[in-house]
Amino acid sequence: MTTARVRGIYTTAITRLLGDRGHEIVQASDPIRERFDEAFETAPADVSIETTRDRQGVGLSGDPEAVDAVAGELESLAIDTFRWDAGAPRGAVFDCEVLEAGGGGGAVVDLGDGRRGYLPYDDVDGYVDEGNRYRVQVTDPAPPWDDDRPRVAPTLEVQGGLCTLSRDRTGVSAALRGEAADELVGMTDLLSVDVPDGWGVRWQHAAADADLEAMSAALERGVERVRSLEAALEDVPEDPGEPRKLAAPRSTAWFWFGRESRFALDEQRRAVAPTMAGHHRTKAADRAASAAVDFAEAVCESPSGTDGDGTDVDFPFTAVTRQFGPTRGDRIEIGHGKPDGRLISLGRGEVTDWGADGTITLERSMRGGGSYDALDVPKEDGDVAVTKFREGRWWYPTTYRDENGTAKGTYVNVCTPVELFPGAARYVDLYVDVIRVDGTVEIVDREELEAAVDAGHVSEELAEKATSVAAAVERALSK
Repeated sequence: MTTARVRGIYTTAITRLLGDRGHEIVQASDPIRERFDEAFETAPADVSIETTRDRQGVGLSGDPEAVDAVAGELESLAIDTFRWDAGAPRGAVFDCEVLEAGGGGGAVVDLGDGRRGYLPYDDVDGYVDEGNRYRVQVTDPAPPWDDDRPRVAPTLEVQGGLCTLSRDRTGVSAALRGEAADELVGMTDLLSVDVPDGWGVRWQHAAADADLEAMSAALERGVERVRSLEAALEDVPEDPGEPRKLAAPRSTAWFWFGRESRFALDEQRRAVAPTMAGHHRTKAADRAASAAVDFAEAVCESPSGTDGDGTDVDFPFTAVTRQFGPTRGDRIEIGHGKPDGRLISLGRGEVTDWGADGTITLERSMRGGGSYDALDVPKEDGDVAVTKFREGRWWYPTTYRDENGTAKGTYVNVCTPVELFPGAARYVDLYVDVIRVDGTVEIVDREELEAAVDAGHVSEELAEKATSVAAAVERALSK
């Protein structure tokens, strides 16, 4: 059995999912305790699950076996659930070299094997210059689709579940104030656990609700991890060397939730609490939208996933986009995700049309130079790209027109179900596409999809879906 701590907008759904599959949720928040009406233990967690800053998915960090166990449960959530294992997981230790310094609040560092990190100047003693070498630890990993780099610091610390052991601290302290902090520090003396020399202990907020047994287990776990980390670094020279990974006692896995994944999470949540149609889809869009969902569900007397006769209720696209966007006149970005974890911007355009059926039309002005991908027609100044998105559809077309409005060709991108957020249209590209030029229709890039399957980036099931969608689009365009 794996113990997990869960935080963020997907907490209720993941708590229910993991609980039903034999895992134990610990350190539950007050709303979760009330919602499930269960006595969750305040105990160390094998794995921590947190919603990413952009709300598109979650990150898992913890013991490698525990991360794999929980990740295996999430991988089967839906067809558009994607997983990537971090090359720079939380807690990993690297020797690094400064590549770029002098601007902003930190330096870009080389971690080896093509990995990059971000080293804040405030975390370093003295001046940071290009070529400097440091021994650092990953304090805040970054998902592969994020522009941010993993944050690193010249420190060594380990997590015990309810406490942190650090080489930068001495003695015992607590992340609280007043009597609660004093009590935790005093109770530490009652624990028969010897802290390694040179390491300090800091109790986290959750420890205030823990009993002596749980505190002892957490501290013992922390000490074990210190011993393991010290053993991994025992034969490493004292001075930092060439950029490379020295130790990775924990692992980090990232999950991107597509539209169908979010609706699958809705079903998990609906089994526990009133849940509007598109709950996670709406919460992922915007903080204000998230607050509106909380308010709407708080005043609901019954679940809103079905209507009175049990018929499924569609995602309320009209209400959500009218309130939060995108609507006519907005400018949004095309967030072109890749199955290998990258997120590419295809540019921003203006929403010129909006439909209550879940469709928007986006127009972008193009610059001349080169040719349009696969269409083999020149890209010229004055061209306009007209893209039509529909929420939940597995494909979208872009027609390129010249300055006189004459169509040059149409490119249909096959992808995971489109989601239309206030600032961006998002999906994951599935490589295979359909083009139409001068009346000729053709499916392209089949080889790229096959290569993605061979590389393990796209499942066989998802590849079959992409191929069938492309075939259906080809038939429709050929009529």
